[in-house]
Amino acid sequence: MSGLPAAVEELQGDREHGASWMARRAVETLLDISQESFENSEALVDGLIDAGRKLAESRPGVGAIAGATGRVLAAASAHRFLDVEELRRLIGEEGEALLDGRRRAAVSIAIQLQDQLRDSVVATHSASATVREAFLHTPPARAICTVSEPIGEGRAFADELRAEGLSVDLVEDAEAPAAFGDATLFLIGADTVYRDGTLCNKIGTTALAEAARGHGMPTVVACEIVKLAPIDAASAPELSEAERSLFELTSPDLIAEIVTEEGSVSSDGVGALVDRTPFLREGYALLLPAAAL
Repeated sequence: MSGLPAAVEELQGDREHGASWMARRAVETLLDISQESFENSEALVDGLIDAGRKLAESRPGVGAIAGATGRVLAAASAHRFLDVEELRRLIGEEGEALLDGRRRAAVSIAIQLQDQLRDSVVATHSASATVREAFLHTPPARAICTVSEPIGEGRAFADELRAEGLSVDLVEDAEAPAAFGDATLFLIGADTVYRDGTLCNKIGTTALAEAARGHGMPTVVACEIVKLAPIDAASAPELSEAERSLFELTSPDLIAEIVTEEGSVSSDGVGALVDRTPFLREGYALLLPAAAL
């Protein structure tokens, strides 16, 4: 597992890319590790599970990395009876299917959001790749992007959207609640959506969702299935002090809708969607064996 320490360090240190990018990098790391030398299939599966746990720990609140790597690990564990080469092939196919599925998921979410985006003024926070896909598919009349301190990734996100021809206002975080008076929708991505509907996302999300509610507009989360956690927020690993400077939990009652590639659900419908997605529970059981699943 020669590439694992570097991969974990990369995921821990990168705060400008969103959860989807990190999940992709984690899956690619597992695929690379599966090609390393292992004595037998059991050793390969055990090595991947160990690597998956380390990768999942690199992201706060378990997040999309856990969902994505958990799917690969669940498939590998279920087929540990295969010989090493057959198992490597299956892991490669599963990983590539997941990465391709993530791309298709973003398109599906964008299509579902098109009516809400068309001719609207849409506010967003941080720099979600899923939100970007939705904006490019159906450009709103105007986008309002927050700077999103302490990293300030909203600046580059706004520049990227402008380069694609969108009309974008960039506002300081403190000025965003007032600027939201012009908006009709607050659309954000997610690091994790827990089974109880609690959202883990960039710090500042809660205050902005409260401001959105004060202006009478909904907060909508664009979220791939792999970002759903089959555990309640109370059972998740506690955020470290460093992580709490970047991420926070937002109450389900502030979220009007969660749009996934499988359709749209309310916060209290996340549990039913998780239950229809067995790989989430199977993967998390391998990654977080002590969690309340």
